[in-house]
Amino acid sequence: MGSAPDWGTLPRMLRDQAERHPGTVVVADPSGSRLTLAGLREAAATTARGLIALGVRPGDRVVLWGPNSARWVVNAFGIWDAGAVLVPLSSRYKGIEAAQLIEKTGARVLIAEAGLAALLPPIAGLRHVGPEVPDAAAPGAERRALDVRPDDLCEIMSTSGTTGTPKGVMIDHSQVLRGYWDWSEIVTLGEHDRYPVIAPFSHGFGLNAGLVACVLRRATMIPIPVFTPDALMSLVSDERATVLAGPPTLFHRLLDELDRDTRGSWDVSSLRVAICGAAAVPARLITRLAERVGLERMINAYGLMEGTVVSMTRAGDPIDVIANTTGRTVPGIEVKVVDDDGEPVAPGERGEVLQRGYGVMRGYWEDPARTAEVIDSDGWLHTGDVGVLDEAGNLAIVDRKKDLYIVNGFNVSPAEVESLLLREGSLAQAAVVGVPDAVSGEAGLAYVVPRPGLAADPEALLAWARGNMSGYKVPKRIIVLDSLPTNANGKVDKTVLRRR
Repeated sequence: MGSAPDWGTLPRMLRDQAERHPGTVVVADPSGSRLTLAGLREAAATTARGLIALGVRPGDRVVLWGPNSARWVVNAFGIWDAGAVLVPLSSRYKGIEAAQLIEKTGARVLIAEAGLAALLPPIAGLRHVGPEVPDAAAPGAERRALDVRPDDLCEIMSTSGTTGTPKGVMIDHSQVLRGYWDWSEIVTLGEHDRYPVIAPFSHGFGLNAGLVACVLRRATMIPIPVFTPDALMSLVSDERATVLAGPPTLFHRLLDELDRDTRGSWDVSSLRVAICGAAAVPARLITRLAERVGLERMINAYGLMEGTVVSMTRAGDPIDVIANTTGRTVPGIEVKVVDDDGEPVAPGERGEVLQRGYGVMRGYWEDPARTAEVIDSDGWLHTGDVGVLDEAGNLAIVDRKKDLYIVNGFNVSPAEVESLLLREGSLAQAAVVGVPDAVSGEAGLAYVVPRPGLAADPEALLAWARGNMSGYKVPKRIIVLDSLPTNANGKVDKTVLRRR
């Protein structure tokens, strides 16, 4: 594989790309906005000057809150040009969720539409602008961008925590550039590709394997602000998409729509690469995509917020490898599978997946204790995922050691949902478990116990949850009990709850 150019930082990468390929279109917003590399560099510099005039200093955290758009791309690069750290918030977040991360990171500025900012409680020291940061005189702004160092933080990503409080994952410029240069090379993302980025930019997959990867490889990103499965065929057909990324359910939906399209209304022949990030992809799905759509390749991959890109399948891998594994490690990354004593297991045996290399996060923001719990003294990241390595080094993820479940590709912490539910006021206890779901892969099931003298109405609780949680965190069902089952240690026995 070819090594990444010696850019070092995202601001220098953008400047080099804009100088060499100024007219290349890298953003084609469905609203009609188009950005060339030169236009993106100029607009980002304008945002940076505005942020510097607001008092943003190198290393300050700036929150970006909103749906995928051309303006989001500009603001992200503007934050990096200002030497600041991007803290992206999901547009699905409600006020309580957003405030937790803003307060945790000590952010100085929030870039968001007024409607989103209005959801927040008052936060001391936070200035709200946007979604467009006004230009201002800021002498030395260009020097600020060029002074950013490869080991400076570029992003703090929120990830669910098993303790109920979201954690801030710290990633630096060098990690993003190296990881997603290699990722995009394996995917074969290039200048003639059109890539609808469905995953939100607030998520590592949408931001790094979408926004950043497209600028790295001069591909045209199509930021999708709100995705609905019903719009999938129009999206692919109208935009002449060549690259599509998402969970297996996305591709099942595409094939189902094609099967129903007996009149040939949709043309998806432009698609050449499908990218999945799932523990397992049905072999039949891969075969059908190749036959029905004519894909050149299907890539399966494994990564996590704390470890960026870990493993990927490669061109030429047989269907059973793509279907049943996430491939082999990317360059510069080591993986081993260990037993409960930390000893490596034999190929074919289950154990916890440990990762080491440049992709391991710098740590959790201002949380050295929790960082030390997952990164040991030898630099191994304990992922909490259970996997199996085969003789060829292909990694299969078969289970999770930590108490998380995944809804439509998003990690959900039961403890976080429980903590949010208890804020409603009528509950004494809440216990959430992940259960299989035909549509979303997994879904949350919440068991609750009302406070003495109060009643709990499942429908009213669900309505409250929809108003105060991101959609993917809202339990699919809430069941009211008189008490929760406990084990011998007095802890809630979730094994019993799952069996129910």
